[in-house]
Amino acid sequence: MENLYIGSCSWKYPSWEKLVYSSREPTDFLAEYAQKYRSVEIDQWFWSLGKSSYGLPDRATVAQYNASTPSDFRFTIKCPNTLTVPYAYKSGTEPNPWFLDREVFSRFLDTLEGLLPKIGLFIFQFEYLNKEKMESREKFLAELDAFFNSLPPSLPYGCEIRNPRWLDAFWFDFLRSHHIGPVLLQGYWMDDISQVLQRYANRIGPVACIRLHGDDRKGIEQETGGDWSKIVTPRDEELERIAAYVSKLAETATALYINVNSHYEGSAPLTIAKLQLLLEQQQ
Repeated sequence: MENLYIGSCSWKYPSWEKLVYSSREPTDFLAEYAQKYRSVEIDQWFWSLGKSSYGLPDRATVAQYNASTPSDFRFTIKCPNTLTVPYAYKSGTEPNPWFLDREVFSRFLDTLEGLLPKIGLFIFQFEYLNKEKMESREKFLAELDAFFNSLPPSLPYGCEIRNPRWLDAFWFDFLRSHHIGPVLLQGYWMDDISQVLQRYANRIGPVACIRLHGDDRKGIEQETGGDWSKIVTPRDEELERIAAYVSKLAETATALYINVNSHYEGSAPLTIAKLQLLLEQQQ
């Protein structure tokens, strides 16, 4: 499945020694990671919104990521939350002046210039939007519509929302009409991905992303103690259901990304291995 990219959310984990890396502190984590996997999610540029300004990627870091990976490697990048948080830094009342701002995205894009051929998806991730943060779904969609229409059409985009009731036929049709891939989250309070796909798989366009996260981040961090080398919360039945839909989606998708977080079961590399085996069994 050349169109299927399975990787982890971030990669710099010393406890992945022997699972991914030759030692706990290899010279170049990403270069060794890229010898084993074809894609990775970058989230380090997401937390960018400051009190009076916002952060952008360091060009030297971008150049290093490019140098560490082969030409067919793909990055899915979480865009700065400067673009996706409606309110200003630590404020519940003051609007964020850069919310869905085309110029901010343009500046972000400019810092990534050398990496662009390897970017598989720009992910716009929105938090749960209650009525205090967004007065209505209609307003949200109107603002998204204007923003998406302002973006360079040649680049790959994805969108994740965390309002379960908004994941309906209208949402998937809206994304497809804008050539935006749905980004589906498995975890927290969201509906099970297999249930969502059962209802709406036929409305998903050629590009999509599934993010496996789990529902108790703090709990699993306490249980692992920062050692992400073993499974501590097995989700075998859930993975079997998801794998069945991944296999079906991959039949028609041009690019399907599966981003696995260690908070899902305790070890992203081991979860990836389980998922790969399940997919092989279905071929």
